[in-house]
Amino acid sequence: MQNLAILAGLALDRVVGDPQRHHPVAYFGSFVSQAESKLYRDSKAAGACLVALTVTPVVAATYLAYRKAPTLTTAVTLWIALGGRTLEKTGINLANDLDSGNTDAARAWIPWLCSRDPQQLDEAGMARAAVESIAENTSDAAIAPIVWAALGGAPAVAFHRCVNTLDAMVGYQSERYRNFGWAAAKLDDVLAYLPARLTAATHVAVAASRSRGGQAITAWKRDAPKHPSPNAGPVEATAAGALGVQLGGETHYSYGVEHRPTLGAGPQPTVQTIREAVLLAQLTQGLVALFVVALPLHLVRRPIATALRRLIRR
Repeated sequence: MQNLAILAGLALDRVVGDPQRHHPVAYFGSFVSQAESKLYRDSKAAGACLVALTVTPVVAATYLAYRKAPTLTTAVTLWIALGGRTLEKTGINLANDLDSGNTDAARAWIPWLCSRDPQQLDEAGMARAAVESIAENTSDAAIAPIVWAALGGAPAVAFHRCVNTLDAMVGYQSERYRNFGWAAAKLDDVLAYLPARLTAATHVAVAASRSRGGQAITAWKRDAPKHPSPNAGPVEATAAGALGVQLGGETHYSYGVEHRPTLGAGPQPTVQTIREAVLLAQLTQGLVALFVVALPLHLVRRPIATALRRLIRR
C-alpha cells in the first residue's frame, strides 16, 4: 500500500502541481515566522526550541491521520511536500525569459529557486544559479520526500518537509542565524544525507548514458568534499559532471558573498544548460521513483536507521 501511496502522490504532483492557494507549507512558514519573533535569541538552544515547538504539532497531527488512513494520508502529504513540477516550470520560465532578452522578468524567478540576490546576477550568473538550485532542490524537494515516504510514510514526509522549510528560513550562515539556525540546519543535513547520495548516484547513471559517467564520478570524488554543504556538494558536483559544465564560484546572497569551490570541469552554464538541468531533474525523479517502488524496503530500513543513528552521533 505504501507503493500505491507514493505513486498517487507523484501523480498528483505531475497532474495538479502545488496548491495555488492555501498551501500548507506557506501556512507553516507563517507559523515559523510568528514563533521566531517570540523565541529568537542568539543561541543554539533557542533555535532547538523553535524546531521542537513548530515541527512537533505538525508531525503529531499527520501521525494521527496516518493511523486512520495510511495510504490516503501518505499520498496527500507527499503531494504537498513534492516540489518537482514547480521547480521544473520555474527553470523553464527563467530560461524562456532569458532567451527573449527579458532580464528583469528572468530575475523575478530567482527567488523561487534560491536566496541569491537577483540584482547582482547577469545572464551567466542567473544560468549558474538556476542549474545549481535545480540540482540541489531536486534532492530536497523531490527525492527526499519520495525516500521518506517509502521509509516512514506520511509522518516522515511531514517531518522532513517541516525541517527543510525551517532550514530555508533560519539555516543561513548569516550573523543573525549562525547560532539560532544551527539546530534546523544540522537536522536538515541528517535528513537529506541519504536522499542526496541517491540523487548523486542517479546523476551518475544518467551521465553514464551520455558518456559522461567518468566526469560525474570524478566531480563527486574530487570536488564535492570542498563544498560547505555535505549534501549539496555531491548533488551539484555530479550534476555538473552530467551536464558537462563547471559550477561554483562567487555567490551573492542577501546577507553577503560566499566564494564557493568549483565543481566539475567545462564551460560556464548557459540558458540551454538550464533546460538540460530540468531534463536531468525529470529523469532523476523518474528513476528514483521506479527504484524506490521496486525495492524491498523491509530489507533496507534497519541498516538505514543504523547508519542515520551513527551520523547523528558524529
